[in-house]
Amino acid sequence: MADLETSRSNTKDILRDHARRLFAERGYEGVSMRDIAGSVGVQQSAIYNHFASKQHLLVDLMVDHMEDLIRSMRAAVDFRATPREQLESFVRFHVNYQLDNPDALFIAYMELRSLEPEGRETVVVLRDEYELALRGILDAGDAAGEFEVTNPAVVARCILAMMTGVTVWYKETGPLGREAVVDVFAETILRSVGCSSATAEC
Repeated sequence: MADLETSRSNTKDILRDHARRLFAERGYEGVSMRDIAGSVGVQQSAIYNHFASKQHLLVDLMVDHMEDLIRSMRAAVDFRATPREQLESFVRFHVNYQLDNPDALFIAYMELRSLEPEGRETVVVLRDEYELALRGILDAGDAAGEFEVTNPAVVARCILAMMTGVTVWYKETGPLGREAVVDVFAETILRSVGCSSATAEC
């Protein structure tokens, strides 16, 4: 029984991986369950042992992405540190996470429009939770006099949009290595809220 359960779990993960890649390459509407099955090398009916529909599969991918993003962020950011240190850690984590997971990121942002109401509500709640963590850091920094932030909600969205765009243009073979690019993001965002640099006090 244990071997059977492991096999089912592995198959589900393989289906997720192939669906994620295909959705990122062609868009949700451009991919059929038959395409996913063919990519994996199974009968289309086999997918329904794990996912009730293509919509269910999309929701599963997006919820899994957001839950992992939140969990990983909370492990990477020490919320007992100063707001400046928290913000720098958040930025460094977020940029690296996006570069490590470009397909999941693309789907999370571009396919929100493809979700039916129930699934969309679930994903939006998780997105709001992640955004609120950043807003909390900005609020704390502003209250402590470390940051100059006139509207933390808008600033948080600006910061997230700026960081998320890195997957559009960054190339591992480019003139700057990943660490240097992450340094630029950290310094730019810290300066934007009133800090002189990523290594200096605000």
